[in-house]
Amino acid sequence: MMIMNFVWPITALYLGPAAAWSYFKSGMKMTKQHHQKVQQAVQEELRRERRGKAIQENSSEEGSPSREQVAVATTHCGAGCTLGDISAEWLVFAMGLTFAGGEFSTRLVMDFLLAWSYGIVFQYLTIVPMRGLPFGKGALHAMRADTLSIVSFQAGLFAWMALTYYVLFPNPHLKPTEAVFWFMMQVGMVFGFFTSYPANIFLINKGWKEKMPQYKSEMKQKMLEEPEESERAA
Repeated sequence: MMIMNFVWPITALYLGPAAAWSYFKSGMKMTKQHHQKVQQAVQEELRRERRGKAIQENSSEEGSPSREQVAVATTHCGAGCTLGDISAEWLVFAMGLTFAGGEFSTRLVMDFLLAWSYGIVFQYLTIVPMRGLPFGKGALHAMRADTLSIVSFQAGLFAWMALTYYVLFPNPHLKPTEAVFWFMMQVGMVFGFFTSYPANIFLINKGWKEKMPQYKSEMKQKMLEEPEESERAA
């Protein structure tokens, strides 16, 4: 999906080398080229099994999502939240916005609003192509699929931001023009990734959020349900 071309680089902004490792381990599996290679491998495997009469039915993988699937689902939320948080922090600083009781509370409100907005857009661009939904229904499904995850991500980030603001750098407070500010935000986003991970397990198990396909097992099950080309020709 097109949106993953943005998700992986944005994830690298806060997870760094871990994001690069995850991309080569998981992201490559989501490309069309990998999908085609797996399809060819499954077709060859089925041909051998048909010749040996050793075909196993119901080979699709069901049950709880794997850690890999949950992590990839979490990156969707994390990327939207990260983009929203970066935008909000610069916006509050550049415009000198102050409401909701002060500078820090203003940052929290703006961070959450933009993180939620970007997060829902990212989820919309993920879930709609997979389910073929119209705009209105797609937007509702995206909100249902990612709101809990976004809240969980921001909770982890906000907890670290509060610690940074009130304890680690109480006077003077860090500003977006300082490298340390963004390093602290990066640490907070890493916390956010881990606090939203359990929420994504729940959302995937409920069927509200899509999980990365287990291509091999799902392809094999689909092919088992269809006669081989040679059999159809006969």
